[in-house]
Amino acid sequence: MMFDFSDQVIIVTGATGNLGSAVVRAFHAAGAHIVAPDRSTGRARELFPELAGSKDHILADGVDVTDPEQVGRLVQETLDRFERIDVLVNTVGGFRAGPSVHETPLEAWDFLFNLNARSVFIASRAVVPAMLRQGRGKIVNIASLGGLLAWPGYIPYAVSKAGLIHLTRCLARALGPEIQVNCVCPGSIQFPGDAPDESYIRKAALGRTGEANDIAQAVLFLLTQEFITGQALVVDGGYALA
Repeated sequence: MMFDFSDQVIIVTGATGNLGSAVVRAFHAAGAHIVAPDRSTGRARELFPELAGSKDHILADGVDVTDPEQVGRLVQETLDRFERIDVLVNTVGGFRAGPSVHETPLEAWDFLFNLNARSVFIASRAVVPAMLRQGRGKIVNIASLGGLLAWPGYIPYAVSKAGLIHLTRCLARALGPEIQVNCVCPGSIQFPGDAPDESYIRKAALGRTGEANDIAQAVLFLLTQEFITGQALVVDGGYALA
């Protein structure tokens, strides 16, 4: 599917993750100006050498998206360079399996809520003033099928993603009509080197797990729509139909 985001300014949090890097590459192919923050140093330049050193893009090292001050500086750097922000895509997130309920450490709960939900609110809050001044903007969050289904082995993760889905709805209601906010809920995604998830494949109507580009294309699709907001787009190959 071909998309055109020529000259649009796109911030992608979690840009060097498995899903984030697919989103970055999809936007680059579509002609966007990309702002790719990463907590590590040099990781974005390793992954995206075609973006490094270009005034058309920002590869920002050492940005912790759970820190409001660091996110605020990134947003200001983006505005100083491009004078606007058209899109925020929040791909940053963490995943942890959990033991039994009574053995689940609260540290895991706090970590996953901080990364999967609070960081999205921090980034969204930071870009909203610029988008409102422009009179338009779009935000897409990466949630999870686990935010819609009961996954007892992943309670902190699943509940944090459920919170993200509801945050998406609340933001859409609060920020419309100028800003559209949606989320994508991936099912099982197989990354290079992963063993096939045979149980998932047997249950999915399409008979396969997803790939990172399936999610990237869903993100770009939502961003081309002008009458969709507050929605959770499930991209799971029909797994939830079982």
